[in-house]
Amino acid sequence: MTDAAAIATADHVMRHWAAPEAGPVRIGSAEHLRLFCRMLLETHNPYKPAVMVWPTLEPDAFQRLTSLPIWDIAVQTEGRASIRVKTFAERISEPLLRQALDMDAGEEARHKVVLGHLVASYGIKLAPEPAYPPPADAEWAWLVTGYSECVDSFFAFGLFALAKQSGFFPPELVETFEPVIQEEARHILFFANWVAWHRRNLPWWRRIAFEARVVAVWAFLIWERIGIARGIDADGTAQDANFAMTGGSAVGSDLSPQALIALCLSENERRMAGYDARLLRPTTVPALAALARRFLPRPKTAGA
Repeated sequence: MTDAAAIATADHVMRHWAAPEAGPVRIGSAEHLRLFCRMLLETHNPYKPAVMVWPTLEPDAFQRLTSLPIWDIAVQTEGRASIRVKTFAERISEPLLRQALDMDAGEEARHKVVLGHLVASYGIKLAPEPAYPPPADAEWAWLVTGYSECVDSFFAFGLFALAKQSGFFPPELVETFEPVIQEEARHILFFANWVAWHRRNLPWWRRIAFEARVVAVWAFLIWERIGIARGIDADGTAQDANFAMTGGSAVGSDLSPQALIALCLSENERRMAGYDARLLRPTTVPALAALARRFLPRPKTAGA
């Protein structure tokens, strides 16, 4: 098998997976646990960041890429995600779930390495990184990471497609970075199914406490994304956590908010389409986005 064929095979496996066992799967069952854990484990793409080829960019493309205000927060987000997932995995005794969580943590760490190679290849200067200590509350950190990825990935799917369509990123760069974007689709699919499985297996009194914690996580994420909890880097520069939701203009498009949400919805569905239909899909962010789209003002037509 040639290198190109091996890459194409790994890419296909990462995007298309169904368990060989037929029949319905009850949410919360042992079969459900095996389904979403095996999905993550068996769709792993073994690409190595050290051998990824970062293409030489034309001056205008180089300027567009390096001027994006996302690189510090992107690297730090992946660093925090990796230690949070790893810490949560360490408290899990179920072998298959522990294996899948370890895979998730390893892939998050690999994303950070990929971003590190990207910024080094293009001479992007980063602020000094903070330490990434293990979180004191492993479940809270895991929930914050999972729901945050559900928000950010939904908008990132659309923005990445928009950058590709508009020519903001050259095709070679899109092809190099594409596996990282699809990995995030796998991660949020795994997380959504873990939440449903975990919820079903809690006694009613613990389920109430868990639901209250989920509400608190969403409140925290909303607080963060409206700018109240905006990080400050070593130079005193605000790091905006809202780029995933506000970055349409930054990638060279005047697409209306309605059209951008429509693209995000379409890309989200496309990226989830190749996985076993019995797996639950993340629904909260797409549903909220679709609802918001209904209330956004429609763009004015020419001559209006």
